[in-house]
Amino acid sequence: MKLGAVIITMGNRPDDLRALIESVRKQDGDPVEVVVVGNGAPVTGVPDGVRTIDLPENLGIPGGRNAGIEAFGPGGTDVDALLFLDDDGLLANTDTAELVRQAFTADPRLGIISFRIADPDTGVTQRRHVPRLRASDPMRSSRVTTFLGGANAVRTKVLAEVGGLPAEFFYAHEETDLAWRALDAGWMIDYRADMVLFHPTTAPSRHAVYHRMIARNRVWLARRNLPAPLVPVYLGVWLLLTLARRPSVPALKAWFGGFREGWASPCGPRRPMKWRTVWRLTRLGRPPVI
Repeated sequence: MKLGAVIITMGNRPDDLRALIESVRKQDGDPVEVVVVGNGAPVTGVPDGVRTIDLPENLGIPGGRNAGIEAFGPGGTDVDALLFLDDDGLLANTDTAELVRQAFTADPRLGIISFRIADPDTGVTQRRHVPRLRASDPMRSSRVTTFLGGANAVRTKVLAEVGGLPAEFFYAHEETDLAWRALDAGWMIDYRADMVLFHPTTAPSRHAVYHRMIARNRVWLARRNLPAPLVPVYLGVWLLLTLARRPSVPALKAWFGGFREGWASPCGPRRPMKWRTVWRLTRLGRPPVI
């Protein structure tokens, strides 16, 4: 099984980027070809043999990753699977690529693998980095309904069948959009605690656009993918959860601005999932109303 790796960067973490590339190059088994996408910034200082793409403007996380996919042929089909890795991450072990190959080979319906993210100093995995509701034990691997955007592997047959990431999202929830489309097509997603990406502990709210984007894209996610009766239920639940978390007044204003924008702006093509997919998500522990 031939693997590639896509890394997007804005050129502001050159030392972390070189360390990540080195950790990919140290993987056991056949070499993993690396493509680095400069998202509105030129890629410099990478080792010889690493392919680079300089995008003239920042296309956002999904847009940048889509450009990296196409570097491996239409839909990434020059390779069997792609690793997507954050440029300030680091593969903790040298057997991750081999574990990916083994997992995809053993289960032909496995389409996506979500890695465990751990702080390099403490080894702690943040609760938000375990892609399931029952997240108290990050060391337990399981079938899941979504995945972590900067620490995963995707079989390229999935991308060929359901398409890439929704570029219009720019930031936030693009992984869940792809995950729901993959599940609707019959693919499965695994969270694997033994495949580890070291990544410093951070708060997602560090991004200035965080509150607006998560609200806008949550609406887009529902409008694009859910059966009509579930759209108001899903968004109503998330409205209540947001209020229960008692965000600051500026954060709440940004959130409601994004929520309104999600309804008022185009969200891309609508392809509601089948009701049997709703049941599958429910059996996997996360019905698509939360």
